Amino acid sequence: MNASGTAGAPGFGGAWAAFPQRLAAELRKENRTLAAEIIHEIRRQIPEFSRPLSGQFGAAIQNGVETALAEFVDRVEEGGGELDAERLPVYRALGRGELSEGRSLDALQAAYRLGGRVAWRRYVRVARRLSLATDAVAQLAETAFTHIDEIAAASVAAYARAQADAAGTLGRRRHRLLTLLIAPDPSPGPHPRTARSDPVPDDVLRQAARDAEWPLPRTVAAVALSPGPGPRTGVPGRPSHGLRLPSLVLADLDGPAPCLLVPDPAELFADPLLRQALQDRAGATGPVVPLRQAADSLRWARSLRAHAPAGEPADADRRLTDLLLLADPPLVRLMAARRLAPLDALTPKQRDRLSHTLLAHLQTPHGSAPELAERLAIHPQTARQRLHHLQRLFGAQLADPDARFELEAALRAGLA
Repeated sequence: MNASGTAGAPGFGGAWAAFPQRLAAELRKENRTLAAEIIHEIRRQIPEFSRPLSGQFGAAIQNGVETALAEFVDRVEEGGGELDAERLPVYRALGRGELSEGRSLDALQAAYRLGGRVAWRRYVRVARRLSLATDAVAQLAETAFTHIDEIAAASVAAYARAQADAAGTLGRRRHRLLTLLIAPDPSPGPHPRTARSDPVPDDVLRQAARDAEWPLPRTVAAVALSPGPGPRTGVPGRPSHGLRLPSLVLADLDGPAPCLLVPDPAELFADPLLRQALQDRAGATGPVVPLRQAADSLRWARSLRAHAPAGEPADADRRLTDLLLLADPPLVRLMAARRLAPLDALTPKQRDRLSHTLLAHLQTPHGSAPELAERLAIHPQTARQRLHHLQRLFGAQLADPDARFELEAALRAGLA
């Protein structure tokens, strides 16, 4: 602190200067509500940002505005200096996000300019409350717009780098990372999964993630896609066939078994881009698992994709029992042949009707005729008749817990 009670020292380029220490404290107070006002104005005045700020898109905008405001005040307090290396990824993500949204940088640069104007209107009121001299107010304006220029430059550079990466480097690194994550680990059980002899060491995985600019998440979900027609990019790990994806989704769309790996699924599965991709390519989503079980999630997703109706998305988290049944089809067929033998003498139409009735009976709390009638949308008397028929065919099995479990498993496998 110098003799005049100001902190810091002149910054680079002459834009940054020493201000009264109390200025930073007052600006921080202003920031408590300023971010919301800036975001409101950006959404109101810039059409590209007018959609609801949800999912990754909304989080990036919110984080970008709050980070830029906080860093500006820190720089005012410290008298300038370079942009914080730990905050630079936030501004770079905004630039990459615009490319992934399929836009030019015009909208983002307009948002920066608008945000700067809104912030300056509030900051100049603070300067007046503190009775800053005219030259100090002018210097504050210069520092504010220098800050905007620098963070905008970081976004522009990231956008340009993302365009270059689309031609190869980052795509190949992410494809390598995806390969490491989905290659199955050896299993100590009686039926080992074969792929590599040892798990990928943690340090190798962390370095591959750093090279790919991919923050390692705690949880992931794999997606098995149906093949899609259209031109290919020829660049491993980059979207092809016209498919647009959130930037952090790892993708192999050109291999024989196209797939995705989605980090932080609770957030990204809400992204409209990803939802549309799953719809377009009939994605079968594996269960949400810890990162190291990515290969398991993909294996289950592919099993579900192979048995789900063609052209329809499917979610393994909602069909875990079906996945269990798909794990050993011959055993399920043997169980079905034994448990469902009483239906063999029926006509195909009778068998289908009673199979659905039996499954509904096993899955309803009491299996009563009114419950079945409501579930199957049939008349209660019809439900009673079918229940009597089932009682004649299966008898004591309907009251035996083990038999009921095997009956339901066999029916679920057959009616899936």
